[in-house]
Amino acid sequence: MRGSFAALAIRNYAILWVGSLGSFTAFFMSTVVQSIVAFELTGKNSAVGVVLLGQGLASAVLGPFGGAVADRISKRLINAVCQSVITVVFLSIGTLIALDQIALFHLAAGSFVIGTMFAFMGPARQAWVVELVGPELRANAVALNQVALNAARIWAPALAGLMVAVAAIGAEGAYFAMAALYAAVTLLLLMMPPSKPIPAIAGRSIFGDMIAGFRYVQHQPRLRWMLTMFFVMIVLGLSSMTVLPGLLENELGQDVSKLGVIQTVNAVGGLIASLAVASIAGSPKALKVYSAGALLTGAALVLTGLTPTFGFIFIPMLLTGIGTGAFQTLNGSVIVTEADPAYYGRVISLTSLAFSGFMLMGLPVGLAADRWGERPTLVVLGATVMILVAIISPIIARAPHGVRHDEAPSEVAAGGGGSGS
Repeated sequence: MRGSFAALAIRNYAILWVGSLGSFTAFFMSTVVQSIVAFELTGKNSAVGVVLLGQGLASAVLGPFGGAVADRISKRLINAVCQSVITVVFLSIGTLIALDQIALFHLAAGSFVIGTMFAFMGPARQAWVVELVGPELRANAVALNQVALNAARIWAPALAGLMVAVAAIGAEGAYFAMAALYAAVTLLLLMMPPSKPIPAIAGRSIFGDMIAGFRYVQHQPRLRWMLTMFFVMIVLGLSSMTVLPGLLENELGQDVSKLGVIQTVNAVGGLIASLAVASIAGSPKALKVYSAGALLTGAALVLTGLTPTFGFIFIPMLLTGIGTGAFQTLNGSVIVTEADPAYYGRVISLTSLAFSGFMLMGLPVGLAADRWGERPTLVVLGATVMILVAIISPIIARAPHGVRHDEAPSEVAAGGGGSGS
């Protein structure tokens, strides 16, 4: 376990990690609260998908641009500005709920603004992590970020569900609490020294940097397939969240507020897996464990669709958490080990596009669940994940390792841009 937390010995990284823990807590509270509010406004799975669609569209359009910006501009500044805007969004939605003026449009619009902020903040935060630690601790530092994420997933859904269920607090109180958390994290990050952006190559625009990032990935087969696997897992695996409110109410006879309870169980599994695999993040074992986690996630989604009672659903929820926790913790580590430091922001922005894809998939998955039922939808999603992972995993294992920037062949260096040297 001492090896699992090695990167936290670095002061600035430890401050950023605590800030990330606070941000993740507010974010996962918001996923529960907005899903409950959207479903209760309409009674439809598709309404949850509509809200996710706003965030997905913004992230999909601006994600690559945000990655290029993260490689040029102070990462502290990007995080401070984006988190301040999200704070205002949460305060606005909470006020609308308190005044009983909230509509689905407001949730979708707020989601779009938050997605825009994440398009810039996500790549900047991950690239900042890599900047704060030495090469020997990079894989561990990225894995510890996933530990923070999974830890927040334990208490955040339960806290959000509890707040919504208490009449004196309600959804508006939850939104005000999330705004306060983001404001506190913004102040904490201002204690950090300014980051060191990579100097721009003379005569090349931000858009030129963005294209260079795509070209770099195109010339790295192993990295390209890793990103493909991540897309499969996030787009298909996480889109299952869209139908969980409907599964609870329509199939298992439970109130939708129980969503926080089952997501907490899912998060416990994720934290267990993250802590277990963080110490092997930089080892040759990482690739095998990460593939096994992906397969387990698909199988657990199928089991979720077949669950007969509410009491039984805790088993597949725990297994889903273990599978996704192992996969996502090691995914960031294997990608950061494979990629060149000059391209971290842009490569990470492509992983952010996967989250955009999951949000864009929310609406069609919700519509499918409304038409054919939540159970068949979950079974199809899980089976598809298992099939695609079984195909892609051997390709990744056989693909050649990428080269670092100073070893890159001339066509990659020319097309992919440089480190500013």
